[in-house]
Amino acid sequence: MIELKNVTKTVLSGAEDLTILDDVSFTIPDGQFVAVTGASGSGKSTLLGLIAGLDAPSSGSITVDGADVTEMSEDDLAGLRSEKIGFIFQSFHLIPSLTAFENILIPMEIIGYKDARSRAEQLLAQVDLSKRGHHYPTELSGGEQQRIAIARAFANQPKILLADEPTGNLDSKNGEHIFDLMTDLHRQNNVTLVLVTHDQHLAELAQRQVILKDGKVLSDEVKRRKANKELEITDGRR
Repeated sequence: MIELKNVTKTVLSGAEDLTILDDVSFTIPDGQFVAVTGASGSGKSTLLGLIAGLDAPSSGSITVDGADVTEMSEDDLAGLRSEKIGFIFQSFHLIPSLTAFENILIPMEIIGYKDARSRAEQLLAQVDLSKRGHHYPTELSGGEQQRIAIARAFANQPKILLADEPTGNLDSKNGEHIFDLMTDLHRQNNVTLVLVTHDQHLAELAQRQVILKDGKVLSDEVKRRKANKELEITDGRR
């Protein structure tokens, strides 16, 4: 579960304070797929960074899987991310000096994951890139790089997947493929998925949509319809 209570994030902009998030509170139950939308500058990406412990709120508390991330040390936050959180970025963030296979493998080896090589090979197969594992990021298309980034995000079998505009740098065909792949892996692994997107069509496919405006929650709606062929969404429960 993810729980935000009265979360505010303020930064100094010139001589004045700029409020990016303003008293935001909501709870995401385990396994739910939530789309976070809103205009540029509404605080969407900041929200993801706070949940992941990549930044700290100015006030309020954030609980992730029972742990208050606002009270954790940097070492403890790093441990939380490596064990429970997968993060997918818009710009892929692959390590250019490592092959596709190594980009998936190395994070698992760092945390001492058992059978890391087998797990990396399995994930490459799941994103249909078994034959491209020996290629470096510069030798892959944008869609292929994002598929590797998704495989890497699932490498540690996270309970929570945070995705920040994962289709934003892709054409519509590749974007749909990436979205389908990400949501398929979400269902297969029963992870909590929080997706930041500008694409209203993708947001409509989520179980729940949270709309931010000027740092506040403008709307928080649970879908009451089939989000895909396998799920009937009713009050956020299957």
